[in-house]
Amino acid sequence: MRPHTPFADRHWDGSRHTPHPHRPLRVAATSPSRLLRAGQSGRCRRCGHHIDWYQRADQRPIALHPTELAASRVPASCRWHLSGGIAHPHGDGSAWCRIPHLVICPGPTPTAPTGPHLESVRRRLAVRTRRLIDTGLFTPAPETTCPAPSSTCEPSARRGSPCRPVVQMLLSRYLAQAPLEDLRCVTQSRQRSRCSQPVLTPATPQGVWTLLPANPQRGQLALPTGTMAVYDLSRLPYTEQLRWRTQRCPSHAATPGAADLTPAGWQPFDPLLHAAHIHTRLPHPPPGRHREA
Repeated sequence: MRPHTPFADRHWDGSRHTPHPHRPLRVAATSPSRLLRAGQSGRCRRCGHHIDWYQRADQRPIALHPTELAASRVPASCRWHLSGGIAHPHGDGSAWCRIPHLVICPGPTPTAPTGPHLESVRRRLAVRTRRLIDTGLFTPAPETTCPAPSSTCEPSARRGSPCRPVVQMLLSRYLAQAPLEDLRCVTQSRQRSRCSQPVLTPATPQGVWTLLPANPQRGQLALPTGTMAVYDLSRLPYTEQLRWRTQRCPSHAATPGAADLTPAGWQPFDPLLHAAHIHTRLPHPPPGRHREA
């Protein structure tokens, strides 16, 4: 009997191979969140326990406890639920809910009563934190604040913007997480890593540094009147301002289905909370990029 040699495109029993084509990962156009869940977990710097990062409806991040708790044992003010990858600060009517990690974090002192069940959870986490510290597996991070405006945060001639500039776009002001030259795209690249391209590129329209009144936005406390240095993008087209708000490079801004690996680093600017980042003089960008108010 002659041995039967299977063809290269068939299995040993003669059945055909059914190769599965590789499909690129895309985010649906109707998805409320473009953030991939992979890589959005971490550890609290105060206690060392696991946390899950989610975006709220206003696109600000929040750290949630990784496990669900019975809604009947959690105060209504501490209940959160997830819908489409977005965290909402109330229950969804189910028997389970998520809670912010800050509510049960053993690091800071709780500012409001949370009930006996959450206090029990907080005590258990405190015991685990002490074990991690005693065994040398965890060291609490010291409280860090931005340096005084008269030192590191002051605009310099070497860089084009302060350490955390204030940017005006889409009729709002935001505090950046880094100098404008260091803002990176948050989109996932083809190598499944974060894109290394900057948001500020010479090939795209750029904003101008200008002195604007440091007026509070709606719902913010008022401060003494004065002017502050703002990187103004309000004269750019809407699509360009949206690219800055989503923190994408020009190539990924033209790819709506591309997913994000990390949230955009913008914070809604508050003159009271971010007073250390208010500068009364213009920085030193390239010539022709200044505009007085």
